[in-house]
Amino acid sequence: MSSKITRDLSELVTNGIISKEIAQNIIAYYETPKTENSNKLFIIFGILGATLIGLGFILIMAHNWDELPRFVKLILVFLPMLIGQVGLGFSIVKNKSMLWKETASVFLFFAVGACIALVSQIYHISGSLESFLLAWIFLCTPLLYLTKSKAIIFLHVGFCTYYAIVTGFGFLAETSPLFYFPLFAIAIPRYLELIKQKTPSATTTLLHWLFPISLVLSLPVCVAQSAQMTYFMYMCLFGFLLNIGQLPYFRNKSLAQNGYKVAGIVGSIILLFILSFHDIWGFANAFSNIVAQEIVHAFIIFVFASLAFFVSSSYFQKGKQIRLLQVVFLIFTGIFFIGLYNTGTAALLVNVLLFILGILYIKTGASKLHFGYLNFGMFIIAALIMCRFYDTDISFAVRGIIFLLLGAGFFTANYFMHKKQQLQK
Repeated sequence: MSSKITRDLSELVTNGIISKEIAQNIIAYYETPKTENSNKLFIIFGILGATLIGLGFILIMAHNWDELPRFVKLILVFLPMLIGQVGLGFSIVKNKSMLWKETASVFLFFAVGACIALVSQIYHISGSLESFLLAWIFLCTPLLYLTKSKAIIFLHVGFCTYYAIVTGFGFLAETSPLFYFPLFAIAIPRYLELIKQKTPSATTTLLHWLFPISLVLSLPVCVAQSAQMTYFMYMCLFGFLLNIGQLPYFRNKSLAQNGYKVAGIVGSIILLFILSFHDIWGFANAFSNIVAQEIVHAFIIFVFASLAFFVSSSYFQKGKQIRLLQVVFLIFTGIFFIGLYNTGTAALLVNVLLFILGILYIKTGASKLHFGYLNFGMFIIAALIMCRFYDTDISFAVRGIIFLLLGAGFFTANYFMHKKQQLQK
């Protein structure tokens, strides 16, 4: 806290403007954030230091690894994990600061992974990357709740996502790709604990992005062999994320703090643009490629999306206007089944849906004098027109004229919006 503010507060107290107690509260208010920021900085550097030490130790061992006898290798393999356990136990028993707990947790997390890998190498135990990741994540799961470490949440969800990406598409991995979901769900209670904290933090904001991104990247684990079901599952997933982002908790948060809403909107719009092309609907009548397992997965995702829509639109937010994007996954469900029989009609309906979305966003932006809504709606219309260039045989001259008209439309709409805002001030 600067000396100038201190002098001003003393002067205000002397002149009877404020009481001494209020002055002390003001001083405490200005000093508290600095302490918190300092602690956060120490924790970040502590985590980084633990990571570098762990990696450095592994590299040093790797340099002379082949020349060491087996019993020495085993000692060196288990030594980092033992150090991490002792450090973590010491920080818990002595109730040390979060700097100690975060550093020890991260160090132990990587020590466990190194131990598994090196023991397998010493005894020539064969295995795949996905089985190694599964064992690593499973053994480190207790760290989520043992120390309340925030860094472990990021590591846990990040490695779960990597596991899902490695197992990938088609159920061809040695381990079941669906193990991703129970492992992912284990971190949700810790995530909810952080959400319930009254004081917002950068960690919680980052988790609002990490969780939806993890789900988006990992969804292919639900697909066995029919790529066409991927479209339906992703649309339902984006509907689920979008409606999660509409819950009361996110109501007063900006887009930068609401990864669910951003992922839901952007994902839905991009997928609709992809499906606006007629050739994408080439999976019509491909019932033979769809297996029962995929139908079950698609149904479960659809149910979750429907529940999220119900909770966000009616039960907790009575009287709140429902936006079209919140029900796009429901509309697309009908379009998807139509596309199994008639590809042309399905592609046309997707184009109509995109056009309506663009018009509604433009209308909302004009009524609320919101440049974001206005330009987003105009972008949808412009992108839809440009996409149709690839479906139709239009000369370059006509395309050039259309581009000029679109540019003029953007400029004119923003100009009149600005003038309207000035008149209302």
